[in-house]
Amino acid sequence: MNDPKSVVDEVFAAFRSRGGRFYGENITETQHALQCATFAERDGESHAMIAACLLHDYGHLLHNLGEDIASKGVDTRHESVGANRLSRFFKEEIVEPMRLHVAAKRYLCWKDKAYLENLSAASVQSLGLQGGPMTDEEGRAFESHPYFKAALRLRHYDDLGKVPDMATPDFEHFRSIIEMFVRV
Repeated sequence: MNDPKSVVDEVFAAFRSRGGRFYGENITETQHALQCATFAERDGESHAMIAACLLHDYGHLLHNLGEDIASKGVDTRHESVGANRLSRFFKEEIVEPMRLHVAAKRYLCWKDKAYLENLSAASVQSLGLQGGPMTDEEGRAFESHPYFKAALRLRHYDDLGKVPDMATPDFEHFRSIIEMFVRV
């Protein structure tokens, strides 16, 4: 049985421990997570989407490979690592959009040339490591996934959450939302 407070304490501890790392966007993992969740909250998104936004890059916190790992040509598969780890604790409506947020980027690069042209340098670099834009077959298959739309919304907030020095609430502001989705 999972205790929601303990689970969220563990997740927040990972951000306290490793969330100060930069990942190529001139902001830290912590800033990025809080910005994504803040944008989703401001837009009136569901609690599930806000939680997924806050936790979507959790997998980056689980390795000790350094801040510049992508520049070394390594894809840490953070989306799968994080989703796999958190699936033991959190409900599917949080974990599956997290798992698919990289696929959503690949999909959008296939579907919309303007999206690809507007990616940040760090996102372009990671896109290459993550398989590049989807093929026609991959894109059509992705569109049929039950969490397709949620993954695209999460990707939207992932793209927005890259603002140096943006003021956001802290993690505790989001605690009650995150605790709602702990598997008990």
